[in-house]
Amino acid sequence: MTTTMTRILVTGASGQIGTELLRTLRRKHGGANVLATDIQPLAEAELRESGPFETLDVTQAARLDELVTRYRIDTVYHLAAILSATGEKNPHLAWNVNMSGSYNVLEAARVHGLLRVYIPSSIAAFGPETPRDQTPQETILRPKTMYGLTKVAGELLADYYVRRFHVDVRGSRFPGIISHQTLPGGGTTDYAVAIFYEAVKHGRYTCFLGPDSCLPMMYMPDCLKSVLDLMEADFGRLRHHADFNLAAMSFTPAELAAGISRRMPGFQIDYQPDFRQAIADSWPRSIDDSAAREEWGWKPDYDLPAMVDDMLDVLSARHAAGQLGI
Repeated sequence: MTTTMTRILVTGASGQIGTELLRTLRRKHGGANVLATDIQPLAEAELRESGPFETLDVTQAARLDELVTRYRIDTVYHLAAILSATGEKNPHLAWNVNMSGSYNVLEAARVHGLLRVYIPSSIAAFGPETPRDQTPQETILRPKTMYGLTKVAGELLADYYVRRFHVDVRGSRFPGIISHQTLPGGGTTDYAVAIFYEAVKHGRYTCFLGPDSCLPMMYMPDCLKSVLDLMEADFGRLRHHADFNLAAMSFTPAELAAGISRRMPGFQIDYQPDFRQAIADSWPRSIDDSAAREEWGWKPDYDLPAMVDDMLDVLSARHAAGQLGI
């Protein structure tokens, strides 16, 4: 087993993954030992009260350095990023936040001798020249979005810090992440979350992707499991570092709608593809994640029917209690 990590900093802690990872890490390591940071305050009172929070713009290296020093941080989960759809609306911001943020975190790890850093990548690292079915671990990386471009550069930069400075950096290429806790923040796969809210509240949904747009997806419990499992893996077993392919399930909007209709027979969906369709068309339909399975034992727990059932159970109960909110 690896050294126990007890002083953790999470960037992007107010985001979709950050919110739930923060809750998991504080439960595991103790609230006082996990510093939440973001440019936005934490939305949930439970998280605001369970441990420290500091405002952090990850492009400000001096502020990051000050927090690492003051809180005696030994591990960073770097989740702050501008996602694909938002990044196409403001590519200059996406470059600045995604690249400067990752560089600053890696430099902090090098200078302070941190134990470990987690920097996620994404299926956005792939492009239209990449094989779209069972996309290999080693393949063509020629993305057509600024977000994808920064993810490829981030993977290469992380590997450089592993080789050149012996920084222990880890990360996976996340598919679309589905959660019932926190809404996503501007990604091309966001429909797979919004559809559940609209189904429960209104019984219908207008999708911004076409019905046959097959994309890799993952349920949040598997996402969190993958992060923790990778961070606890024996470094000596890892031949890859910050670019592991990761898969759980792949489906189209029509298949997801059919799964919802199985539970909600009156559910209706229509399709009005927008600019995100071109982004989705440049991404894989399915992923070969054999490297992650071989090097650190990755295995998801949820398939499409299990995910649909859990999402509808939770959101329907919240809606009945008047707590769905959005």
